Amino acid sequence: MFMSSADYRESLRRYRPHVYVDGDAVESVADEPRLAPGINAVGLTYDFALRTVLAPVMTATQKTSGQPVNRMLHVPTTSSDLLNKLEAVRVICQETGCAMRYLGGDAFSAILQATHRIDEDKGTDYKARFLAYMHRAQADDLALAVAMTDGKGDRSRRPHQQENPDSYVHIAERRKDGIVLSGVKAIITGAPYVHEILVMPCRNMTEADADFAVCCAVPVDAEGLTLVARPAGRPGEPAATFSGRYGQSTGVALFERVFVPWERVFLAGEWEHSGFLTYSYATHHRHTCIGARAGFGDLLIGAGALMTEANGLDLDQTPYLREAMVELIKIVEGFYACGVAASVYAKEDPAGDVVPERADQDRRGLLRLRRGRLSLREGGSCR
Repeated sequence: MFMSSADYRESLRRYRPHVYVDGDAVESVADEPRLAPGINAVGLTYDFALRTVLAPVMTATQKTSGQPVNRMLHVPTTSSDLLNKLEAVRVICQETGCAMRYLGGDAFSAILQATHRIDEDKGTDYKARFLAYMHRAQADDLALAVAMTDGKGDRSRRPHQQENPDSYVHIAERRKDGIVLSGVKAIITGAPYVHEILVMPCRNMTEADADFAVCCAVPVDAEGLTLVARPAGRPGEPAATFSGRYGQSTGVALFERVFVPWERVFLAGEWEHSGFLTYSYATHHRHTCIGARAGFGDLLIGAGALMTEANGLDLDQTPYLREAMVELIKIVEGFYACGVAASVYAKEDPAGDVVPERADQDRRGLLRLRRGRLSLREGGSCR
């Protein structure tokens, strides 16, 4: 089911999260003016998927379910999927600057890879329960936030060494039917106006940190969860023509003995795999952010062109302005080309998805290319 922005806004009214903005309790997230720019931005990810002309990049068929899903929640399985994701995110961010919803798809890709490895290593059933959750989230067209960054407390100490264990989100209790979480996650983009939050580890863990190695899905209105957020963009400011319409809120999540049933838990103490999960998410997210920053760059270039026009200036007659604009275009298209290359040279993961080629892989590829050229010069073959 693909929702529209109106459907998305209405769906938020079915949740009752404990949200504070600028210290004020929010009665209805969907109707809070200080969060409107964020809801507007996320709303476009829904409306764009319903546009016939954008459907090829804004929607996809999920291989594991065979069902059509919003590109923002899709787990890529081919290089073409990665290229379409880049294009979809760029198109959205040309309009909004940032729409944040792609975080969910990045997290899905990383969790799929990690659960596959944990199952093979530990004999668990994490991958099956994750796929069941992912397919439900895709079918319901949910908006998801990623809670990765912990409060951290004393950064010279590992999680288990903190005087206050709630500096990191951790498993405070294990029950027959699930786990209980306590702790703090920070810098959660879009936290107040999503349906669910994906809790993920933020670093490599040791055996002593096992209780802090946790990944799970939590409804935004789960009992014991409080979100403290800032306004999205600059709502209500007449001079903020763009950021008064679109922008993102970031929030802090306070977990006070939040219960999570086992079917929503995808990592619970398997500390050896926390670093892999964190790194995998970062790999997918950096790739996606290339599309996001390219879209934002397009926005800046367009704004610059409008400003020169508004001031009665002709770029053909002002080379110092034209050169600056050309330089910005070169930067944007240059790093977008890196995203395209990472997509083309993607590697298939044992879990079934594909991973954009990383910088260290690029260096090895360049070395192979150089060796191939040397072999050709010497009369050999390049393989």
